[in-house]
Amino acid sequence: MTEDPVDRIVLQWRRERPDLDPSPMGIFGRIYRIARLMGDRMEEVYGARGLGRGEFDVLATLRRAGEPYTLSPKAMSATLMLTSGGMTGRLDRLERAALIVRAPDPDDRRALRVSLTAQGLQLIDEAVAAGLGPQHEVLAALSEEDRERLGDLLRTLLGELE
Repeated sequence: MTEDPVDRIVLQWRRERPDLDPSPMGIFGRIYRIARLMGDRMEEVYGARGLGRGEFDVLATLRRAGEPYTLSPKAMSATLMLTSGGMTGRLDRLERAALIVRAPDPDDRRALRVSLTAQGLQLIDEAVAAGLGPQHEVLAALSEEDRERLGDLLRTLLGELE
C-alpha cells in the first residue's frame, strides 16, 4: 500500500502528540474525504441534468416510494432530515420545473400530497442510473468480498452513531 495524505496527518500527530492514539483519524479522515470527493462527482452528474443534490434527494425519495410516487411533505422531511421550511423551498423549485405536483390529500383536507410528474419520473430514473456509474467505477478497486465487508463495517459504525 502506498502512503496517502491521511497517513501523513496521522504520522504528524503521532510525532507531535505521542501520548495520543490518532489511528481513528485515519479511518474517519478517509471516510470524510471519500464522501466529499464522491459528493463532488455526484453533483457533476446531477448538475448535468439540471438538479442539485437537494432536488435529487427529493425526487429520489418519491421514486423509491413506488407507484404512485406520492408522499406527504412531512414524510419526506423525516426521511431527508429537513425542516418544513427547507422542504418547502425544494418543493417550490421542483414544482416550478414541472417535476412534481402538490395536491390536497384526499384523506386529510389540511394536508398535501407530493407526486412525481412523468417528466420528474423520467429525470430521476436517468439521474439515478447515471449516478451509479461513478460509484461502480470507484468500487471496482475492491473485490466483491471486500465491498460486502466494507458495507458491513460501515453499517456497524453508522449504527453506533444513529
